[in-house]
Amino acid sequence: MHRRQVRRSNAPAREPGSDRGVAIVLVLLGMLLLSALGMALALNTSIERQVSAAYSSSAEVFYAADAALEIALQGLSQVPDWNVVLTGAASTFVDGLAGPRVLPDGSLLDLEQVTDAANCGRSPCSLADMQVVTAARPWGANNPVWLLYAHAPLEHLSPGVIDSNVYVVVWVADDPLETDGQPLVDGDTGRGPNPGAGVLQVLVKAYGAGGTRRTLEATLKRDASRTRVLSWRELRVGEADR
Repeated sequence: MHRRQVRRSNAPAREPGSDRGVAIVLVLLGMLLLSALGMALALNTSIERQVSAAYSSSAEVFYAADAALEIALQGLSQVPDWNVVLTGAASTFVDGLAGPRVLPDGSLLDLEQVTDAANCGRSPCSLADMQVVTAARPWGANNPVWLLYAHAPLEHLSPGVIDSNVYVVVWVADDPLETDGQPLVDGDTGRGPNPGAGVLQVLVKAYGAGGTRRTLEATLKRDASRTRVLSWRELRVGEADR
């Protein structure tokens, strides 16, 4: 009777619990992956909310600027002589004397300083500074002199109807294409025809929450029977900060 020979392997026998370490590592890796996916989803949701809020705020500020321009157009169309507004007469849509204002984001806006900045890019700004020829203001003595015309939170226009704390500011100025060298006079024709007579420039800035700002610029023309908009455009950030 032959005995069956059994080969014995030299490899050690695997114990039943030896796979537990690998399983724990796999579980931890899976948890890390799920955590990363959850964090990415939360971050993406947060970014989308911020983008949506920024877009909504920007749109609100733009429509506020457009509404302020409409207010200015209505008011200016009722002024029989634009020399009145070029000497500083203001609209009824004002919230007091020029000076500091608290904006929706808590920052301060000084109306006198921002007017100086519109005229010559800095504050203080003298008449000589306003007449300096630059790339943005190449007309010299006919450079527009921006004068405050209207300024207030938009909701002041219709309390209880308009729910917006966007702050709007409107300036007016003589048309720089005039040839009389008198930026505070609307088209003096004493020395001959003046191409800018009956033409007025309007600048509007609207300030919203989070530093949101939109700027519009328009040119108004007075005909015998009505006042109409010759041109209208939104200024970019670089142009608006002139």
